[in-house]
Amino acid sequence: MNQKNQKLDNHQPNYIQILSAVPHPILVINEANEITYANTATELFYQMGLGQLKKLTIEDLLPFGSPVLSALDQVREKSCSFNEYAIDISTPRIKDNVIVDVYCGPIGEDSTSTLLQFQLRSMAQMIERQLSYRGAARTVNGVAGVLAHEIKNPLSGIRGAAQLLEAAVSEDDQMLAQLICQETDRIRDLVDRMEVFGDERQINARPVNIHTVLHHVTELARKGFANNTIIKEQYDPSLPNVSGDHDQLVQIFLNLIKNAQESQDDQDEASITLSTSFRPGFRLTLPGSKERVVLPLEILVQDKGPGVRDDILPHLFDPFVTSKAKGSGLGLALVAKMIADHGGTIECDSTPEGTTFRILLPMAEEMTPETTIDQDTLELGAHFEKTSKNNNKTHPTPRREQT
Repeated sequence: MNQKNQKLDNHQPNYIQILSAVPHPILVINEANEITYANTATELFYQMGLGQLKKLTIEDLLPFGSPVLSALDQVREKSCSFNEYAIDISTPRIKDNVIVDVYCGPIGEDSTSTLLQFQLRSMAQMIERQLSYRGAARTVNGVAGVLAHEIKNPLSGIRGAAQLLEAAVSEDDQMLAQLICQETDRIRDLVDRMEVFGDERQINARPVNIHTVLHHVTELARKGFANNTIIKEQYDPSLPNVSGDHDQLVQIFLNLIKNAQESQDDQDEASITLSTSFRPGFRLTLPGSKERVVLPLEILVQDKGPGVRDDILPHLFDPFVTSKAKGSGLGLALVAKMIADHGGTIECDSTPEGTTFRILLPMAEEMTPETTIDQDTLELGAHFEKTSKNNNKTHPTPRREQT
Protein backbone atom coordinates (compact mmCIF):
# COMPACT_ATOMS: atom_id res chain seq x y z
CA MET A 1 0.00 0.00 0.00
CA ASN A 2 2.83 2.39 0.86
CA GLN A 3 4.47 1.66 -2.47
CA LYS A 4 1.18 2.46 -4.23
CA ASN A 5 0.85 5.81 -2.41
CA GLN A 6 4.45 6.65 -3.19
CA LYS A 7 3.81 5.88 -6.85
CA LEU A 8 0.82 8.25 -6.84
CA ASP A 9 2.90 10.97 -5.18
CA ASN A 10 5.46 10.69 -7.94
CA HIS A 11 2.74 11.60 -10.43
CA GLN A 12 1.72 14.79 -8.61
CA PRO A 13 2.26 17.90 -10.77
CA ASN A 14 5.65 19.56 -10.53
CA TYR A 15 4.75 23.24 -10.40
CA ILE A 16 8.28 24.31 -11.28
CA GLN A 17 7.96 22.34 -14.49
CA ILE A 18 4.56 23.90 -15.15
CA LEU A 19 5.92 27.41 -14.71
CA SER A 20 8.87 26.55 -16.95
CA ALA A 21 6.44 25.53 -19.69
CA VAL A 22 4.59 28.88 -19.61
CA PRO A 23 5.63 30.90 -22.70
CA HIS A 24 5.61 34.24 -20.84
CA PRO A 25 8.41 35.48 -18.54
CA ILE A 26 7.65 34.61 -14.89
CA LEU A 27 9.76 35.53 -11.86
CA VAL A 28 9.38 34.86 -8.14
CA ILE A 29 10.50 37.79 -5.97
CA ASN A 30 11.16 37.61 -2.21
CA GLU A 31 10.48 40.42 0.27
CA ALA A 32 13.93 41.91 -0.37
CA ASN A 33 13.12 42.13 -4.11
CA GLU A 34 15.65 39.38 -4.80
CA ILE A 35 14.91 36.94 -7.62
CA THR A 36 14.48 33.41 -6.29
CA TYR A 37 13.08 31.78 -9.44
CA ALA A 38 12.78 32.52 -13.15
CA ASN A 39 11.26 30.30 -15.81
CA THR A 40 12.78 29.43 -19.18
CA ALA A 41 10.91 32.25 -20.96
CA THR A 42 12.53 34.75 -18.58
CA GLU A 43 15.99 33.37 -19.30
CA LEU A 44 15.36 33.78 -23.04
CA PHE A 45 13.84 37.23 -22.56
CA TYR A 46 16.82 38.60 -20.63
CA GLN A 47 19.42 36.35 -22.30
CA MET A 48 20.66 35.22 -18.87
CA GLY A 49 20.65 31.91 -17.05
CA LEU A 50 18.83 31.26 -13.78
CA GLY A 51 22.09 31.40 -11.83
CA GLN A 52 22.84 34.91 -13.11
CA LEU A 53 19.29 36.11 -12.48
CA LYS A 54 19.38 34.90 -8.86
CA LYS A 55 22.31 37.25 -8.23
CA LEU A 56 20.15 40.24 -9.17
CA THR A 57 17.24 42.13 -7.68
CA ILE A 58 14.16 43.07 -9.64
CA GLU A 59 15.37 46.70 -9.67
CA ASP A 60 18.32 45.54 -11.79
CA LEU A 61 15.93 44.36 -14.52
CA LEU A 62 13.62 47.39 -14.58
CA PRO A 63 14.04 51.06 -15.50
CA PHE A 64 14.35 53.57 -12.68
CA GLY A 65 11.03 54.34 -11.00
CA SER A 66 9.15 51.59 -12.86
CA PRO A 67 5.43 51.22 -11.95
CA VAL A 68 6.15 47.51 -11.52
CA LEU A 69 7.96 48.29 -8.24
CA SER A 70 4.91 50.15 -6.94
CA ALA A 71 2.69 47.22 -7.90
CA LEU A 72 4.95 44.82 -5.95
CA ASP A 73 4.68 47.06 -2.88
CA GLN A 74 0.88 47.05 -3.15
CA VAL A 75 0.80 43.26 -3.43
CA ARG A 76 2.75 42.95 -0.18
CA GLU A 77 0.72 45.62 1.57
CA LYS A 78 -2.76 44.44 0.57
CA SER A 79 -2.08 40.73 -0.11
CA CYS A 80 -3.96 40.82 -3.39
CA SER A 81 -3.13 40.69 -7.08
CA PHE A 82 -2.49 43.70 -9.30
CA ASN A 83 -2.31 44.23 -13.05
CA GLU A 84 -0.52 47.00 -14.91
CA TYR A 85 -0.95 47.54 -18.63
CA ALA A 86 1.36 48.87 -21.35
CA ILE A 87 4.40 49.25 -19.08
CA ASP A 88 7.75 50.10 -20.67
CA ILE A 89 10.45 47.88 -19.15
CA SER A 90 13.20 48.84 -21.59
CA THR A 91 16.72 48.88 -20.14
CA PRO A 92 20.22 48.55 -21.62
CA ARG A 93 19.95 44.80 -20.91
CA ILE A 94 17.16 44.35 -23.46
CA LYS A 95 16.15 46.05 -26.67
CA ASP A 96 14.39 49.40 -26.68
CA ASN A 97 10.64 49.94 -26.59
CA VAL A 98 9.68 46.71 -24.82
CA ILE A 99 6.06 47.21 -23.76
CA VAL A 100 4.43 44.58 -21.55
CA ASP A 101 1.33 43.92 -19.50
CA VAL A 102 2.28 43.00 -15.92
CA TYR A 103 0.57 40.63 -13.48
CA CYS A 104 1.81 40.32 -9.91
CA GLY A 105 0.28 38.50 -6.97
CA PRO A 106 1.15 36.75 -3.69
CA ILE A 107 2.16 33.09 -3.71
CA GLY A 108 -0.02 31.46 -1.09
CA GLU A 109 -1.57 33.05 1.98
CA ASP A 110 1.48 32.88 4.26
CA SER A 111 4.22 33.29 1.67
CA THR A 112 6.40 36.40 1.55
CA SER A 113 7.20 35.77 -2.09
CA THR A 114 5.47 37.44 -5.04
CA LEU A 115 4.92 36.09 -8.53
CA LEU A 116 5.60 38.50 -11.39
CA GLN A 117 4.57 37.79 -14.99
CA PHE A 118 5.22 39.82 -18.15
CA GLN A 119 3.12 39.51 -21.30
CA LEU A 120 4.48 41.23 -24.38
CA ARG A 121 2.06 43.76 -25.77
CA SER A 122 2.45 42.50 -29.34
CA MET A 123 -0.10 39.73 -28.73
CA ALA A 124 -2.48 41.86 -26.69
CA GLN A 125 -2.35 44.66 -29.24
CA MET A 126 -2.97 42.22 -32.07
CA ILE A 127 -6.21 41.08 -30.40
CA GLU A 128 -7.21 44.69 -29.75
CA ARG A 129 -6.57 45.56 -33.39
CA GLN A 130 -8.73 42.67 -34.58
CA LEU A 131 -11.57 44.00 -32.44
CA SER A 132 -11.04 47.51 -33.82
CA TYR A 133 -11.13 46.16 -37.40
CA ARG A 134 -14.50 44.57 -36.66
CA GLY A 135 -15.69 47.81 -35.08
CA ALA A 136 -14.60 49.78 -38.13
CA ALA A 137 -16.39 47.31 -40.40
CA ARG A 138 -19.59 47.68 -38.34
CA THR A 139 -19.31 51.47 -38.68
CA VAL A 140 -19.05 51.17 -42.45
CA ASN A 141 -22.04 48.80 -42.38
CA GLY A 142 -24.25 51.62 -41.13
CA VAL A 143 -22.75 54.16 -43.52
CA ALA A 144 -23.20 51.76 -46.46
CA GLY A 145 -26.88 51.31 -45.65
CA VAL A 146 -27.45 55.06 -45.59
CA LEU A 147 -25.46 55.61 -48.79
CA ALA A 148 -27.30 52.89 -50.67
CA HIS A 149 -30.64 54.53 -49.96
CA GLU A 150 -29.81 58.23 -49.82
CA ILE A 151 -27.19 58.50 -52.57
CA LYS A 152 -27.73 55.78 -55.17
CA ASN A 153 -31.32 56.79 -55.87
CA PRO A 154 -30.51 60.48 -56.52
CA LEU A 155 -27.48 59.40 -58.57
CA SER A 156 -29.77 57.62 -61.02
CA GLY A 157 -31.77 60.83 -61.48
CA ILE A 158 -28.62 62.93 -61.92
CA ARG A 159 -27.21 60.56 -64.52
CA GLY A 160 -30.49 60.40 -66.41
CA ALA A 161 -30.75 64.20 -66.46
CA ALA A 162 -27.15 64.48 -67.72
CA GLN A 163 -27.89 62.08 -70.57
CA LEU A 164 -30.91 64.16 -71.59
CA LEU A 165 -28.84 67.34 -71.45
CA GLU A 166 -26.13 65.76 -73.59
CA ALA A 167 -28.57 65.40 -76.45
CA ALA A 168 -29.89 68.95 -76.11
CA VAL A 169 -26.77 71.07 -75.58
CA SER A 170 -24.01 72.22 -77.89
CA GLU A 171 -21.07 70.02 -78.78
CA ASP A 172 -18.78 71.88 -76.36
CA ASP A 173 -21.19 71.36 -73.45
CA GLN A 174 -21.64 67.68 -74.25
CA MET A 175 -18.23 67.00 -72.66
CA LEU A 176 -19.52 68.45 -69.39
CA ALA A 177 -22.59 66.22 -69.54
CA GLN A 178 -20.37 63.20 -70.17
CA LEU A 179 -18.19 64.22 -67.21
CA ILE A 180 -21.28 64.25 -64.98
CA CYS A 181 -22.15 60.71 -66.15
CA GLN A 182 -18.60 59.47 -65.53
CA GLU A 183 -18.48 60.94 -62.03
CA THR A 184 -21.89 59.54 -61.07
CA ASP A 185 -20.73 56.11 -62.29
CA ARG A 186 -17.60 56.43 -60.15
CA ILE A 187 -19.61 57.32 -57.05
CA ARG A 188 -22.06 54.47 -57.74
CA ASP A 189 -19.17 51.99 -57.99
CA LEU A 190 -17.75 53.28 -54.71
CA VAL A 191 -21.11 52.85 -52.97
CA ASP A 192 -21.43 49.35 -54.46
CA ARG A 193 -18.07 48.44 -52.92
CA MET A 194 -19.14 49.82 -49.56
CA GLU A 195 -22.35 47.79 -49.66
CA VAL A 196 -20.23 44.65 -49.30
CA PHE A 197 -19.47 45.76 -45.72
CA GLY A 198 -23.18 45.64 -44.96
CA ASP A 199 -23.41 41.93 -45.74
CA GLU A 200 -23.60 40.35 -42.27
CA ARG A 201 -24.66 36.90 -43.39
CA GLN A 202 -22.57 34.01 -42.11
CA ILE A 203 -20.13 32.63 -44.63
CA ASN A 204 -20.73 29.25 -46.21
CA ALA A 205 -17.80 27.63 -44.39
CA ARG A 206 -16.58 24.33 -45.81
CA PRO A 207 -13.23 22.53 -45.77
CA VAL A 208 -11.06 24.30 -48.36
CA ASN A 209 -7.57 23.39 -49.49
CA ILE A 210 -5.74 26.70 -49.07
CA HIS A 211 -3.03 25.69 -51.52
CA THR A 212 -5.61 25.24 -54.27
CA VAL A 213 -6.83 28.78 -53.55
CA LEU A 214 -3.31 30.26 -53.51
CA HIS A 215 -2.23 28.46 -56.68
CA HIS A 216 -5.37 29.67 -58.47
CA VAL A 217 -4.75 33.25 -57.32
CA THR A 218 -1.09 33.23 -58.39
CA GLU A 219 -2.03 31.94 -61.85
CA LEU A 220 -4.55 34.78 -62.21
CA ALA A 221 -1.90 37.28 -61.12
CA ARG A 222 0.78 35.92 -63.45
CA LYS A 223 -1.55 36.15 -66.44
CA GLY A 224 -2.77 39.62 -65.51
CA PHE A 225 -1.50 42.49 -63.36
CA ALA A 226 1.66 40.69 -62.14
CA ASN A 227 2.85 39.22 -65.43
CA ASN A 228 6.33 40.74 -64.97
CA THR A 229 6.63 39.92 -61.27
CA ILE A 230 8.48 36.98 -59.71
CA ILE A 231 5.98 35.13 -57.51
CA LYS A 232 7.56 32.56 -55.22
CA GLU A 233 5.44 29.86 -53.55
CA GLN A 234 6.73 28.19 -50.37
CA TYR A 235 4.04 25.79 -49.20
CA ASP A 236 3.82 23.14 -46.51
CA PRO A 237 2.00 20.39 -48.44
CA SER A 238 0.92 18.59 -45.24
CA LEU A 239 -1.23 21.54 -44.10
CA PRO A 240 -4.82 20.58 -43.15
CA ASN A 241 -7.82 22.18 -44.77
CA VAL A 242 -9.07 25.66 -43.91
CA SER A 243 -12.62 26.24 -42.74
CA GLY A 244 -13.90 28.93 -45.09
CA ASP A 245 -15.62 30.10 -48.24
CA HIS A 246 -13.60 29.34 -51.37
CA ASP A 247 -14.68 32.38 -53.38
CA GLN A 248 -14.07 34.81 -50.51
CA LEU A 249 -10.63 33.31 -49.87
CA VAL A 250 -9.77 33.85 -53.53
CA GLN A 251 -10.86 37.48 -53.24
CA ILE A 252 -8.85 37.97 -50.02
CA PHE A 253 -5.56 36.75 -51.45
CA LEU A 254 -6.11 38.29 -54.87
CA ASN A 255 -6.50 41.68 -53.13
CA LEU A 256 -3.36 41.11 -51.04
CA ILE A 257 -1.26 40.08 -54.06
CA LYS A 258 -2.55 43.05 -56.05
CA ASN A 259 -1.66 45.32 -53.13
CA ALA A 260 1.84 43.80 -52.99
CA GLN A 261 2.25 44.32 -56.73
CA GLU A 262 1.12 47.95 -56.63
CA SER A 263 3.59 48.69 -53.83
CA GLN A 264 6.43 47.76 -56.23
CA ASP A 265 5.22 49.53 -59.39
CA ASP A 266 8.20 51.90 -59.33
CA GLN A 267 10.79 49.11 -58.94
CA ASP A 268 12.70 47.44 -61.75
CA GLU A 269 12.39 43.96 -60.18
CA ALA A 270 9.21 43.12 -58.30
CA SER A 271 9.00 40.04 -56.10
CA ILE A 272 6.12 38.52 -54.12
CA THR A 273 6.43 35.48 -51.83
CA LEU A 274 3.52 33.34 -50.62
CA SER A 275 4.18 30.84 -47.85
CA THR A 276 2.15 28.58 -45.57
CA SER A 277 2.96 26.89 -42.29
CA PHE A 278 1.33 25.18 -39.33
CA ARG A 279 1.49 27.21 -36.13
CA PRO A 280 0.07 25.19 -33.20
CA GLY A 281 -0.90 26.80 -29.92
CA PHE A 282 -2.43 30.09 -31.10
CA ARG A 283 -5.94 30.52 -29.66
CA LEU A 284 -8.30 33.47 -29.78
CA THR A 285 -11.66 34.14 -28.13
CA LEU A 286 -13.92 35.79 -30.66
CA PRO A 287 -16.53 38.42 -29.73
CA GLY A 288 -19.92 36.90 -28.89
CA SER A 289 -18.44 33.48 -28.23
CA LYS A 290 -17.08 31.78 -25.13
CA GLU A 291 -15.13 29.24 -27.13
CA ARG A 292 -11.44 29.71 -27.84
CA VAL A 293 -10.83 29.25 -31.54
CA VAL A 294 -7.62 27.59 -32.67
CA LEU A 295 -5.91 29.46 -35.53
CA PRO A 296 -3.02 27.19 -36.52
CA LEU A 297 -2.87 27.90 -40.28
CA GLU A 298 -0.50 30.75 -41.12
CA ILE A 299 -0.30 32.30 -44.59
CA LEU A 300 2.25 35.01 -45.37
CA VAL A 301 2.15 37.44 -48.31
CA GLN A 302 5.49 39.26 -48.58
CA ASP A 303 6.75 41.92 -50.95
CA LYS A 304 9.96 43.92 -51.34
CA GLY A 305 8.36 47.33 -51.71
CA PRO A 306 9.32 50.49 -49.79
CA GLY A 307 7.04 49.63 -46.87
CA VAL A 308 4.06 51.36 -45.29
CA ARG A 309 4.44 54.80 -43.75
CA ASP A 310 4.57 54.78 -39.94
CA ASP A 311 1.62 57.17 -39.63
CA ILE A 312 -0.58 54.91 -41.78
CA LEU A 313 0.45 51.48 -40.45
CA PRO A 314 -1.69 51.50 -37.24
CA HIS A 315 -4.78 52.39 -39.31
CA LEU A 316 -4.00 50.34 -42.40
CA PHE A 317 -7.17 48.21 -42.21
CA ASP A 318 -9.50 51.11 -41.46
CA PRO A 319 -11.85 52.20 -44.27
CA PHE A 320 -10.69 55.08 -46.49
CA VAL A 321 -7.06 54.85 -45.32
CA THR A 322 -4.64 54.63 -48.24
CA SER A 323 -1.27 55.94 -49.40
CA LYS A 324 -2.10 55.44 -53.09
CA ALA A 325 -2.87 58.48 -55.23
CA LYS A 326 -5.88 56.78 -56.83
CA GLY A 327 -6.77 54.36 -54.03
CA SER A 328 -10.20 54.28 -52.38
CA GLY A 329 -8.92 52.87 -49.09
CA LEU A 330 -11.50 50.06 -49.07
CA GLY A 331 -9.46 47.11 -50.38
CA LEU A 332 -7.60 46.18 -47.18
CA ALA A 333 -10.62 47.11 -45.03
CA LEU A 334 -12.66 44.60 -47.03
CA VAL A 335 -9.90 41.99 -46.64
CA ALA A 336 -9.88 42.49 -42.85
CA LYS A 337 -13.68 42.22 -42.76
CA MET A 338 -13.77 38.96 -44.72
CA ILE A 339 -10.96 37.42 -42.66
CA ALA A 340 -12.84 38.39 -39.49
CA ASP A 341 -15.95 36.69 -40.96
CA HIS A 342 -13.82 33.56 -41.27
CA GLY A 343 -12.87 33.80 -37.59
CA GLY A 344 -9.27 34.63 -38.48
CA THR A 345 -6.84 37.48 -37.95
CA ILE A 346 -4.60 39.59 -40.18
CA GLU A 347 -1.52 41.55 -39.21
CA CYS A 348 0.91 43.73 -41.15
CA ASP A 349 4.63 44.03 -40.44
CA SER A 350 6.40 46.64 -42.54
CA THR A 351 9.95 47.92 -42.90
CA PRO A 352 11.68 49.98 -45.61
CA GLU A 353 12.84 46.65 -47.09
CA GLY A 354 9.37 45.20 -47.54
CA THR A 355 5.96 44.37 -46.11
CA THR A 356 4.54 41.12 -44.75
CA PHE A 357 0.83 40.38 -44.30
CA ARG A 358 0.32 37.53 -41.82
CA ILE A 359 -3.04 35.74 -41.90
CA LEU A 360 -4.07 33.17 -39.29
CA LEU A 361 -7.09 30.99 -40.11
CA PRO A 362 -8.94 28.13 -38.38
CA MET A 363 -8.65 24.65 -39.78
CA ALA A 364 -11.67 22.59 -40.74
CA GLU A 365 -13.22 20.75 -37.81
CA GLU A 366 -13.70 17.47 -39.64
CA MET A 367 -11.12 15.76 -41.82
CA THR A 368 -13.06 13.17 -43.80
CA PRO A 369 -11.56 11.15 -46.66
CA GLU A 370 -13.25 13.59 -49.07
CA THR A 371 -11.72 16.67 -47.42
CA THR A 372 -8.22 15.50 -46.63
CA ILE A 373 -5.34 16.80 -48.70
CA ASP A 374 -5.51 15.20 -52.10
CA GLN A 375 -2.70 13.68 -54.14
CA ASP A 376 -2.63 16.62 -56.57
CA THR A 377 -1.74 18.98 -53.73
CA LEU A 378 1.03 16.70 -52.49
CA GLU A 379 2.37 16.56 -56.04
CA LEU A 380 2.11 20.36 -56.18
CA GLY A 381 4.19 20.63 -52.99
CA ALA A 382 6.69 18.17 -54.40
CA HIS A 383 6.91 20.30 -57.54
CA PHE A 384 7.74 23.39 -55.50
CA GLU A 385 10.40 21.46 -53.58
CA LYS A 386 11.92 20.19 -56.82
CA THR A 387 11.90 23.71 -58.29
CA SER A 388 13.72 24.95 -55.19
CA LYS A 389 16.50 22.43 -55.63
CA ASN A 390 16.89 23.28 -59.31
CA ASN A 391 16.99 27.08 -59.28
CA ASN A 392 16.81 28.20 -55.62
CA LYS A 393 13.83 30.44 -56.41
CA THR A 394 11.62 28.79 -53.82
CA HIS A 395 12.40 27.42 -50.40
CA PRO A 396 9.60 25.26 -49.02
CA THR A 397 9.17 25.15 -45.28
CA PRO A 398 9.87 21.84 -43.50
CA ARG A 399 6.98 19.43 -43.66
CA ARG A 400 4.96 18.78 -40.54
CA GLU A 401 4.58 15.11 -39.78
CA GLN A 402 0.92 14.08 -39.66
CA THR A 403 -0.17 12.16 -36.58
